[in-house]
Amino acid sequence: MNSLLQVPAVLGGAFVLTFAAGRLTDLLLRRAAARHPETPLWTMLRRCRTSIRVLLLAATLRAVYRQIGWQPLQDHATAVGRILTLVLIGASAWCVVLVTSAVVESSYARYAHGTRDASRVRRVRTQVTLIMRIVTAVVVVVAAAAMLLTFPDLRAVGTSLLASAGIIGIVAGVAAQSTLGNLFAGFQIAFGDMVRIGDTVVVAGEWGVVEEITLTFLAVRTWDERRITMPVSYFTGRPFENWSRGGIQMTGTVFLHCDHTTPVALMREKLKEILDGCEAWDARGWDLSVTDTTPSAIVVRAIVTAKDADDLWTARCAVREQLVAWLAEKHPYALPRVSTAAAPATPADGVSKRAPGSDA
Repeated sequence: MNSLLQVPAVLGGAFVLTFAAGRLTDLLLRRAAARHPETPLWTMLRRCRTSIRVLLLAATLRAVYRQIGWQPLQDHATAVGRILTLVLIGASAWCVVLVTSAVVESSYARYAHGTRDASRVRRVRTQVTLIMRIVTAVVVVVAAAAMLLTFPDLRAVGTSLLASAGIIGIVAGVAAQSTLGNLFAGFQIAFGDMVRIGDTVVVAGEWGVVEEITLTFLAVRTWDERRITMPVSYFTGRPFENWSRGGIQMTGTVFLHCDHTTPVALMREKLKEILDGCEAWDARGWDLSVTDTTPSAIVVRAIVTAKDADDLWTARCAVREQLVAWLAEKHPYALPRVSTAAAPATPADGVSKRAPGSDA
């Protein structure tokens, strides 16, 4: 065969072989997914078909390109082989990451579907997310190192640098002390179960939900849709509130300042009526008490419970709004006010006079 015709023949054959293998793999995965719909693994593995085709194409061309007698290709055989090797390494790393991601996500999906404990599901989700980031980073580093080792000049450089690896490691460790601290803090968060994706936390005076955890930073989404990004070492070195720790149900308080003449008993009955009509209240408990007094007012504390932080916020707002509206409509005298009346006169002899008919 003419050497010039060998190029399209080999390329066409490689493409046909790759396409056929890719179609066969996709067909087998589709049939497996149809037979086992309870297992999402086979459907997730179908995302790997593009990387598998690139991997098969690079491997096929890498195996047969030297058999082509086309002279320009023979003159640059080394460069072509190196390019195909780089593509083969990159496609292999891509395929490994996708396969690992499919296996991990499938395992997490089955676990989440069969577990009713929301806190445990969030813990596993956090660990799975960080494990996938670690695996991806390791695969990328190994693939990059394998690519660099295909160049003879870099092999010599790597050998010479290996002799001074101890000194370089010490210098790099000192220079990247904060980065390494965040990295180890990420491991501690993932497996120490101190904070998880989906937890409701209060950090730096801000209330929000943990939205993302990486090896170096953590993102908290606040109630007004802002994102607070902070290093993960913040959560291992400083105290913070985790409202989802040990269960997501919560107890909250509503404080009202009222006049001393407030009908507390009626106010307590009204609170129960409000909670009975509030869907955010979980009926675990409630209470209303006078917790403090000042010369001009009393402090009334209402206690409500809810199944999570969002419902607790809704219940507290509803109680506060409806209690104030009820007092303003039915008992306006119970609202706090500033007294402008003149003070009673003090007797000249310094002895208080009793009203007529009072006991001696």
